[in-house]
Amino acid sequence: QKEDWPMHKLECSAMCTFGQNWNPSETVRLTARILAKQKTNPERTQSEKLLAVKEFESHLDKLDNEKRELIQNDIAALHHFYSKHLEYPDNAALVVLFAQVNCNGFTIEDEELSHLGSAIFPDVALMNHSCCPNVIVTYKGTLAEVRAVKEIEPGEEVFTSYIDLLYPTEDRNERLRDSYFFNCDCRECITKDKDKEKLEIRKLNVPPSAETVWDMIKYARNVIEEFRRAKHYKYILCLTLTPLACELLEICELSLEKMGALFEDSNVYMLHMMYQAMGVCLYVQDWEGALRYGQKIIRPYSKHYPSYSLNVASMWLKLGRLYMTLENRTAGVKALKRAIAIMEVAHGKDHPYISEIKKELEDH
Repeated sequence: QKEDWPMHKLECSAMCTFGQNWNPSETVRLTARILAKQKTNPERTQSEKLLAVKEFESHLDKLDNEKRELIQNDIAALHHFYSKHLEYPDNAALVVLFAQVNCNGFTIEDEELSHLGSAIFPDVALMNHSCCPNVIVTYKGTLAEVRAVKEIEPGEEVFTSYIDLLYPTEDRNERLRDSYFFNCDCRECITKDKDKEKLEIRKLNVPPSAETVWDMIKYARNVIEEFRRAKHYKYILCLTLTPLACELLEICELSLEKMGALFEDSNVYMLHMMYQAMGVCLYVQDWEGALRYGQKIIRPYSKHYPSYSLNVASMWLKLGRLYMTLENRTAGVKALKRAIAIMEVAHGKDHPYISEIKKELEDH
């Protein structure tokens, strides 16, 4: 609290005043902190050596009515929760700022890719997207670190990934268009080399028609979107009630059963639902159930994701910890070492996460 007081004082009294009704979104909290920092640091900050927040792209002309309405809701929340503690620019300037934050924000995650929060790193935001990234961004406290995961030649552009790379080309580009307003033209998107494996169909006596396959893909996308919306509206917080967790697990299992009649287990839509099911199992401490899903996920993940993927590392880490919990030390050590091998490249060998995992190995 003392270390963060210049920023936390902005929120502290409001948190006390509102109590349990203090619930601005992460985007609102982040934007409030940006406004406060711009007032106390009118010059460029340490993180704006190459690019200032005011120079961020906003894509204001591309926002549809729904996105504009969401921004106005955020502006209303900003005024509601911070009215006594902030000086605001006019509404038009706030619309631009929220649009800039939405396009340039970073999601901060822990070593298992559990969500921790949101942040902006202006200089890091300079990097363009590729579905074949040559760097990975990781976090050490409030510091963002960028590391190469491929050889980068002098003069070659540095690319990171803005999105989850598990999905096929059309899905990835739909997400990029919706959130960042562009289509990707990287090698992976042009060749679509991995799409066939990612959308693998079961070998059936009577091959399904293209229409049947397409209908199942649409069903899978709808289910995934429902889960995404549920998380967005904090429905997952309701998992504090075990019956709701069981209901969510049942939805996962029914979806897997329906899709599994047509899709192989390595199909990315199957993997998505297995991952959701694994998460619910972990929440209700069904370690055996979580392990079963994790064992099905890890091999296809290793094939579908790029080398040194944090998603693959986090899955090995989850598996290792599950094996250790279930007293299968041999399998646990093997899985944790696989996680470390990826993380030493992505996070750097001196990262606290790696020290923690190595300590877990020693303690077991």
